Amino acid sequence: MILGAVLAGGQSTRFGSDKAVAELAGQSLLAHAVNTLQQQCDTVVVVGRDDAPAPCLPDRPRAGMGPLGGIAAALHHAAGHGFDTVLTVPVDSFGLAADTAAQLSPTPAFCESQPVIGLWPASAAPALDALLASPAKHSLRAFAQALGARPVALTNIPHNINTPADLAAVQEHAHGL
Repeated sequence: MILGAVLAGGQSTRFGSDKAVAELAGQSLLAHAVNTLQQQCDTVVVVGRDDAPAPCLPDRPRAGMGPLGGIAAALHHAAGHGFDTVLTVPVDSFGLAADTAAQLSPTPAFCESQPVIGLWPASAAPALDALLASPAKHSLRAFAQALGARPVALTNIPHNINTPADLAAVQEHAHGL
């Protein structure tokens, strides 16, 4: 079973406001991410928020750990609830293909251009805990390397929305579809 996890605990510093609630094509970025994962996952959670259109989890071991804190929370939730795999996506990715999990399979694997998009075994929770507790660099690529994860070139690279200008460009593209 696959747990989908939307990582939505970031500070949105470059965006200037909470980008999870920013609207694109009539829906919040958070709703888009949840809807996309619902197409390919058995259950979807949102990590790093208190309010979302799916069950929420706090970052682990604490807030402010970046994407790895969200992934750690999702991996622990998955392992404790019978999921064997976690598909992670950031809230600011738009246009994720409906077959992303299949493209990344087997685990562990990540999108080579956006490593927060990844397919991780739930059994990797202890390895991530060890990385987060160590003085080693706390980066997604370090985690991926520790697992021997494969970088995958997805057939459809989602838009990465970091600034209001990025959102405007994607909005313009969405109108043209």
